[in-house]
Amino acid sequence: MSRAIPVIAPRRATRTTAAEPALLRQRFDAALALFLNRRAEEFGAVEAQTPGTPASGLTEAMSLIRRFVLADGKRLRPLFCYWGWRAAAPEPGFDPRDEQAVISAAAALELFHSFALIHDDLMDASDLRRGEPTLHRAFTGLPPLRGAAADRDRLAGSLAILAGDLCAMWSDQMFEEAGADPGRVAAARHWLALMRSEVMVGQYLDLTVAGGSVPLAEQVIRYKTARYTVTRPLQIGAALAGAPGELLDGFERFGDPLGAAFQLRDDLLGVFGQPAQTGKSVVDDLREGKPTVLIGLALARADTAQTRTITSLYGRADLGERSAQRLRAAIAATGAPEAVEGLIEQRCAQALAVLDALPIDPAARDTLRSLAVAAVTRRR
Repeated sequence: MSRAIPVIAPRRATRTTAAEPALLRQRFDAALALFLNRRAEEFGAVEAQTPGTPASGLTEAMSLIRRFVLADGKRLRPLFCYWGWRAAAPEPGFDPRDEQAVISAAAALELFHSFALIHDDLMDASDLRRGEPTLHRAFTGLPPLRGAAADRDRLAGSLAILAGDLCAMWSDQMFEEAGADPGRVAAARHWLALMRSEVMVGQYLDLTVAGGSVPLAEQVIRYKTARYTVTRPLQIGAALAGAPGELLDGFERFGDPLGAAFQLRDDLLGVFGQPAQTGKSVVDDLREGKPTVLIGLALARADTAQTRTITSLYGRADLGERSAQRLRAAIAATGAPEAVEGLIEQRCAQALAVLDALPIDPAARDTLRSLAVAAVTRRR
C-alpha cells in the first residue's frame, strides 16, 4: 500500500485520564488472573480426587488456557465497557467498590472474547495468534496427545472446542460474580445477550457468505465485529451505571461506525500488515477467502487481468507466499487499499461527531476519543 495510515489526532486528554487505559489493562488482567487461579484450583482438586487423571494433562491444559487468556491483547472490549460505565456514572466521584465490580464485569468480556478467538482459530485452521501457537496447536503437546497418534490434530481440536466452551461459561460466571448491583446486572444482561447472539450470526455469515459483495461484507462486519467490539461493551457498561435509553442509543450511533472502522483496519492488516507486529500470518486471510470490503472493492475496481488473478488465487487453501505476493500486488493495483483507508477515516469521523454530541462526562469523552483513534490507526 502506498498510502500511510491516517493520523486522526485526539483532543488533549484531561490530566486524570492520560495513563488510565494502561492501568486499567493491568486491573483487568489482575481480575482475570484471580478468577482463573480459582478455576485452576478446581481442576487441581479433580486431579487429586481421581486416580490417573494427571496423565490426562488437565493441569497443563488449564495452564495453556490461562496463558491464552492473559496473553498480550488490546483489551478493547473491557476498556469500552468500563468507559461506557464511567461516561454514565454519577458525578462527582463514585464508590471504589462499584468501580471494582465494573472492572471484574468488564474483564469477563475478555473471557468471552477468548472463547470466540479459540473457536475462530480452529475454524480457520490458523497456526498463530498474538505471535504464539493457537490453542488447538498448543494442545497437541499435552501428555495424552504426544507421540505419533494419527488423530492427534483432531483430538487437539476437540479439546480446544471444550476450552472455548469453558471460557464462554466462565465469562458468564465472572460477570455474575463481579458484585455489581443486581438490578443493573439484569439490565446489562440484555445487551450481553444481544452481543453473544450477534457475534454467532456474524461468524456464521463469515463462514458461509462468498467474497465479492461489499454490502454483504459490511453486514458481516456489523455483526461479527462492530457491535461485539465497541457498541455492546459500551452499552453493557452504561447499563451497569443505570444509563438512560438516550445514552444507550447514542452509544450505538457512536459504536457501530467505529467498530466497522476497526474491522476495516483489521482487514488491511490481515493482508498487508507486518507479522512481527500483528502476531499473525498475512497469508491466512488470503487462503480463507473471507468476505471483506477490501476484496469487494478490489473486484469492483479490477481490470480483466486483475480480476483473473484475484478470483483464481483468493480463497485457495494451498496458496503459497509467492502466489500471495501476486495476489497482494493485484489487490493493491486496483486502489482498493486506499479506498478502504478512506472508509476508515469516514467511519471514524462519523463516530467522533456522535461522541462530541453525547451528554457525558468530559474525561470519559476524551478517553473514548483516544480509544477510538487508537483502534483505527493501530498496526497490530
